[in-house]
Amino acid sequence: MAVPKAEAWGIEPGYHDIAGDWRTPTPEAEAALLAAMGAASAEPDAIRAPLVVTAGEQPAIPEPELLTEDGALLELDGRLPAELPPGYHRLRDDRQERRLIVSPGRCCLPERLRGFGLAVQLYSLLSGGSAGIGDLADLRVLADWAGTDLGAAFLLVNPLHAPLPGLPQEPSPYYPSSRRFLNPLYLRLDWLPESERQELNAEGLVRRDRVHELKLPALEARWETVRGRVEKELREFRSRRPGLREYAVFCALTETHGRPWREWPEELRHPASPAVARFARAQSVRVHFHEWLQLILDRQLQDAGAAPAGLVNDLAIGVNPDGADAWAWQDQLAAGVSVGAPPDPFNAEGQDWGLPPFDPWRLRGAAYEPFVQTLRAAFRHASGIRVDHIMGLFRLYWIPADSGPAGGAYVRYPATDLLHILGLESWRAGAYVVGEDLGTVQDEVREELRRRRILSYKLYWFERRDPAHYPEQALAALTTHDLPTLAGVWTGRDAMPEVQARLARLPGADQDVLRAAYTALAAAPCRLLAATLEDVTGMAERPNRPGTIDEHPNWSLRLPLTLEELMADPRPHALAGILRRD
Repeated sequence: MAVPKAEAWGIEPGYHDIAGDWRTPTPEAEAALLAAMGAASAEPDAIRAPLVVTAGEQPAIPEPELLTEDGALLELDGRLPAELPPGYHRLRDDRQERRLIVSPGRCCLPERLRGFGLAVQLYSLLSGGSAGIGDLADLRVLADWAGTDLGAAFLLVNPLHAPLPGLPQEPSPYYPSSRRFLNPLYLRLDWLPESERQELNAEGLVRRDRVHELKLPALEARWETVRGRVEKELREFRSRRPGLREYAVFCALTETHGRPWREWPEELRHPASPAVARFARAQSVRVHFHEWLQLILDRQLQDAGAAPAGLVNDLAIGVNPDGADAWAWQDQLAAGVSVGAPPDPFNAEGQDWGLPPFDPWRLRGAAYEPFVQTLRAAFRHASGIRVDHIMGLFRLYWIPADSGPAGGAYVRYPATDLLHILGLESWRAGAYVVGEDLGTVQDEVREELRRRRILSYKLYWFERRDPAHYPEQALAALTTHDLPTLAGVWTGRDAMPEVQARLARLPGADQDVLRAAYTALAAAPCRLLAATLEDVTGMAERPNRPGTIDEHPNWSLRLPLTLEELMADPRPHALAGILRRD
């Protein structure tokens, strides 16, 4: 019996909603998603897809030659050699070649990994050296102090991804222009006038546009004094960072032609066009300026990553459709759809995140290179990464334009291949992986993540079980950036009545709810425990309220303490004594 066309292309015939009811997509939704994939045939064409295997596997293959990653040419007898090391190799015949990806099969998870850490929204933590926004030098000081004085094992940091260049600056770290490169606002510029830094630091909120207006001219002036001396360093850095030049060209194009890139002159809308190459040559100085920004960002991140409390970088689920990655990888993204979540009791209309999804077939046709580059950037200078909405490696909820979240459907992804690549990049970086698996997740998905040695994510606000019953292979916390803080719940300013009642039953909560709540969390056997700096400093407002724009200053709240005040405050030390579980 023939498989229906939609199912053959990976569109799921339905899903169980949060209440357990079976929901099927409409014919209109299926047609729109098939159109987004360019699905003209009854099923996808049999392309020469990359071969992704676990180390030691010996599948039958037609190619007679294999070029290893280190340049060795091997003659094959119809099967892969068993001793082939993990890495990216090439299978070849006399006409063409395809990528061979050999993975260890599981992520790196050190046996001795056990400890606690702090979750920090870097932009919110200012110091005397900051200029209106927490920066990478602040991150280095925080990581040094947390590791040395508190005994913390890690800092879980908000995504540091690059936003669109120019104004206005995007506040959400989960709506980046590029996940491969970093936000220049996080640069520490020691030469900025103290008066201007103090003026910005006195603001009640993080004013990114004003920070941009101060830092960008200062960086441009510094570039003019150093550009003749950094050419060799830029060449070396460029050789180690695939996509850097393309990203820098995009930034220069945006500065020249504005946003969005789909409204640029037609000949500039694709990165491979001759017009783009001509623009890059004509504007080489500006292109090199944007490359140089990434070079100095990388140095400052490397310095922060060398501190005793290792960095856990947060990898956003997608990118801004007007951004650099969407321009660079437009041939692998599905047009006319966005990613989100179906309606549920917590959000009756569902959610549309406005992020364009990778087309699973075109991503595979690109030998997964966009996914590889994105992961490699996330692991850079990190002890671990947090993968936002890790269920997206299995399936994503696609929403056709103008249909609303209720008109979407789930699309399957090649999870085995993607998890193999995640394991390979984790193994190469020597860094662990935390998978954000909150919400409705199929049991087989969580079991596969566990088998792959990916840490689950357990929140006290959501879990009905006592923390003592949480799994060992997990990171546990009270809350996260999208949910109420401890003070918000306890005071009722951010209502979660059921959680407030649970807190009230904890021993000592009426005298010191911070100590009581984190003492309860410390009973968890989880490898890692995390405390947010919002909780440590007693903030009642959460960093982000999903679904609000004007009603709440999302991603712009400052912590009530400066970095210097935080390090002198007794609360972090008291909390560390609880979470160390000595």
